[in-house]
Formats: sequence, structure tokens, C-alpha cells
Amino acid sequence: MNSPMCRGNRRQFMRAASLFTAGIAASPQIVLAQSGSEIVETTHGRIRGKSVDGIKWFLGIPYGADTSGRNRFMSPRDVTPWSRVRNCTDWGPVAPQQVSANPSDYTRYVGWNNYRGGMSEDCLRVNVWTPATGDGGKRAVLFIIHGGGFTSGSGNLEALEGQHLAKLADMVVVTVNHRLGALGYLDLSAFGGEELASSPNVGLLDLVKSLEWVRDNIAAFGGDPANVTITGQSGGGGKCSHLMAMPAAQGLFHKVAIQSGSTLMTGRHETARENAERVVSSLGIAKGDLAALQAVPFVDLVGVPVRHGPVLDGNIMPRDPFEPDAPAISAGIPMIIGTCLEDWGIAVNEDGESAASIRSWLRKQLPDGADPTLADTMFTAYRDQYPDKNGFLLRAIIATDSWVRRNAVLQAERQAANNAPVYMYRWDWPAHGEGAHWGATHGADLSPAFANPTTQLTGNTPGGRKLSRELGLAFAAFAKTGNPNHSELARWDRYDEEDRKVMIFDGETRQEEDPDGRMRRMWDSIEANTGWS
Repeated sequence: MNSPMCRGNRRQFMRAASLFTAGIAASPQIVLAQSGSEIVETTHGRIRGKSVDGIKWFLGIPYGADTSGRNRFMSPRDVTPWSRVRNCTDWGPVAPQQVSANPSDYTRYVGWNNYRGGMSEDCLRVNVWTPATGDGGKRAVLFIIHGGGFTSGSGNLEALEGQHLAKLADMVVVTVNHRLGALGYLDLSAFGGEELASSPNVGLLDLVKSLEWVRDNIAAFGGDPANVTITGQSGGGGKCSHLMAMPAAQGLFHKVAIQSGSTLMTGRHETARENAERVVSSLGIAKGDLAALQAVPFVDLVGVPVRHGPVLDGNIMPRDPFEPDAPAISAGIPMIIGTCLEDWGIAVNEDGESAASIRSWLRKQLPDGADPTLADTMFTAYRDQYPDKNGFLLRAIIATDSWVRRNAVLQAERQAANNAPVYMYRWDWPAHGEGAHWGATHGADLSPAFANPTTQLTGNTPGGRKLSRELGLAFAAFAKTGNPNHSELARWDRYDEEDRKVMIFDGETRQEEDPDGRMRRMWDSIEANTGWS
């Protein structure tokens, strides 16, 4: 339990935490006009928020009890009500998670304010932005689930702030923090008794708990509990995909928007239990000693380098999210599904410019059993379609098509067959500033979905502001009506297997029919011939 490795991890974590704190304190802050306070009655007690530029902010509202101690690894429990007015004017804690030991990463993450509020197991919190409280407004609610896989990230991220969309579109925006990594998904179902059966999925149960809080409380914030849209980018999209297949979440949301996070399958007990054994063994804890595992400082627990996520348990997750088809319990639920052109360039580590080097790299991307000569045919198709892309960006598009975009297309096809309207988009506007070499990379469309043009990726430029308004208003229209069309956007038709209409967000936003269809059909053929997925 107190091995040299754990002590080292803890020292590393504490050093990183101190640097994060210093970075946040030193970073420049924008001062906005602030006046008055707002008090709202919730099911657990009264809370006080603040008014900033006409939008009401309520930060760090508890929706579940502290998850430390005996509550660790357990299903989320109710908050103990409070009698006095509780201040919710500053960020609440985010879920414990491993932070990078590389000082060069700190500026990037601190600049996005991912860890505002510090870290604590008392992290079951929501943030709410609304134009008005207590007015019976019945505004559409956009519920944002942060990315970072199932191991990192937070609802306190600057790119997720909801004041922009709340003001632009007169709606309510909510972000959420929930358990991550080992604290949210450690599979202890073989470790002890029935009380641990839910352990590999308690992070998902936190999300259900938070959506129940929205159902029971959002009317007091001017929102409509019968018109809730969940949305998530990357890992947040994966969580949305899982919620769509969870019986416990049925009826708690009514529309779904996924950005670069379409997830078809969930994890399996076999792998998850092996990972849990590694964690317990590395901490020096005997199998079955739950009390000892619940007493380990969270710094040591999240410091063990093992990835965790939900599993197919036959109960909380009775089926895969979208394999082999869309879940029946989400039949008819409208969806927006989007990707970025060079989305998965973050996983590409080669950038040679020669045709030979790109073909060689492409062969490595093909699954076992695929005809290796396909690499030559595919290279020609991609180079014909994108003659001006450099070697790295061409590889990024290919990597995206082979996984992120392929999952998005399959999810769209399956939900459309599930009697639901589906709208697909592709974000082609490249990142700006320091990230320009990444192209339209993973997350470039994140803040624009919330009408926030000011982040590092989009660039606070006239073009970036225009696109952020277009996409933000589309998300707002979708949240209100299930249809993303609005007066500042070209016509956006539903996606189906016949027409495959896709909205392209770029300097000239436009709708295209089956963009890059030649390449899509190639990947379809590879899957059909190899059984690869």
C-alpha cells in the first residue's frame, strides 16, 4: 500500500497539483460586470448564485453525496439537505485524476482551467447558466458531459462555459463533474460481495444521478425538464452513447448531440477485472480487503497507470451502446453526430512527405487479412481528394476515417434505422495560433458548439466567430426543437443511407452529399472482407 512506486506517484501528483495552483493564480483573468446575487430553492436546500452580464451563474451545486470513504466504489448516494443558504458562486471540486508530470503540459491545461475548484472525491457537482430563475420559462436545457475518456477532464473546463449560449439563445446550460478512472470504473465485481457489483459503472450512475437532479430542479432555474439534450465531445460522446443504452437513464433526456465520440461497444469484465487486479496488487492490498482499498489516498489510487471504463454487466449496461444496432430504448431520439476533418491527427506520429512513406504508414493501418495492395489504391484516392494536404494532415484524415468517422457513420446509420432524425456534420475549419499545424483537429469544434469563439483552437477571428455562431445556434435550435436548422445556416437535411447529407462547417459552410464517399466505401469493403470493426 505504501510501495516506492506509490510514494513516487504521490510526490509527482502533489508537485503537479502545486504547479496547477500556481498557474491558475498567475494566469490573467477577464473581469466581467457582476451585480447582485440569485437565490434558488432546490430539492436539497437554498443556493446562492451570481449574476454576470445578465446571465445567472450557479457553480459547484452538489447533486450527490461525498464519494470518499465508505462511499468509494459505491453507487451515488443522496446529498444531506442543508438548512442555510449555500453559496454556489465559485467552482466546485473536479474528480480526482492523474495529471501530467511534464511541466510543458501545465500551461496548456491551466489555460483551459480544467482543474478550477481543485480535486476532491466530493466531486458530484453541476454548474448551471440561465437567463432567468423562477419565471416558469420552460427553456430548453443543454446538458454538457465533458471529454477526457473515462479517466480525465472536468465540467469546469473554460471551453464548456454556458453563458455564451444561454445569452445568445435564451436557454439553460448545465455542465457536470462525475467520478473518473479507478474511482468511477474500477471493476471490483470479483473482489467482494454484492455491494461491489456496480463498481465498474458507478461513474455512469453518477451521470444518471445528475440527470435526475436536472429533472427535479431545473424548472427552478427557468428550464424545462421535459426538454433536455445531452451532449459530449470525445469521451463525453462515449458517455452519451452509453447513456442511450442504459435503462436507468431512459426518459431523463430527449435529444443527443455527439462530437467525435460515437461509441459502438463497451468494455468487458475480463479485461476490466485484470486491470483491477493490477491496481490492487500495486497498492499492496489483499483481495477482499475493501476497507483498506477505501482508505487509500486518492492520489495513490489514481496514480496507478491503468485505464478504466464501463463494462457490459447485464444490469447497468445490459448491452453494447450501438452494436450490433441502436438501442431500442432510444428509438426515435433525435441526434446530431459530428467529427472534425483531421480529428484523429492527435494519434499520428509520422509526418514524412513522400508518397512511399505515406503508403507504408497506410499499410500499417489496415487490419489483419486486408489486401496490402489496398494501401496504394487508398493513397491515390486520398491524394486525389486532398492534393494540397501535407503528409501529416493526409495521415490525420486517413486515421480519422478508419475509426472516429467510421464509428460516427455507423452510429448515424443505426440510429436513423431506429426511427430517429439524425443530422451529421463535419468541422473543416482548422485550428489557429499554436495549434494550426494540427488542421481541423480533435476538439476544434468543441467550444463553437456552445457559441464560444475565444478558445485556443478556434481562434477569436472573424471567421472563427462566424462559425461559432453558426454551430452554436444549430445546437441551440436542435436542443429546442430536435432540428438544427436556423436562419443563418444553409439548409441541413437529415442523414440517411440513401443521400448521406452532411453539413460542412468551414469558411463557406455548406451541405454536401456523401463527402469522401469513395473512401467511405473502401473502409466498408475492408470491414466486409475482414470482419474488422
